[in-house]
Amino acid sequence: METYLVEKTDDTVTIGFKEANLTLITPLMKKLDEDEAVDIVRYIDTHPELDDRKLYVKVNSGDPLEAIARASRAMSEYFSGIKE
Repeated sequence: METYLVEKTDDTVTIGFKEANLTLITPLMKKLDEDEAVDIVRYIDTHPELDDRKLYVKVNSGDPLEAIARASRAMSEYFSGIKE
């Protein structure tokens, strides 16, 4: 799976996923939803053979890319059993 930046503003980011499935996107969305700095998490899925899946994140404070990084680290720790 390859990720790429679609669009970024001060408080929003849209990230695209090439050849992704919901196995990784769903837990990432769950972790983002648990983050108090995150206002909105939306999964954007159009035609699976024509467009990449996308994730939209809007934060009420901080950098939306940092919110995704926090969620990714938490997800990694959960699945690897490592706690910091």
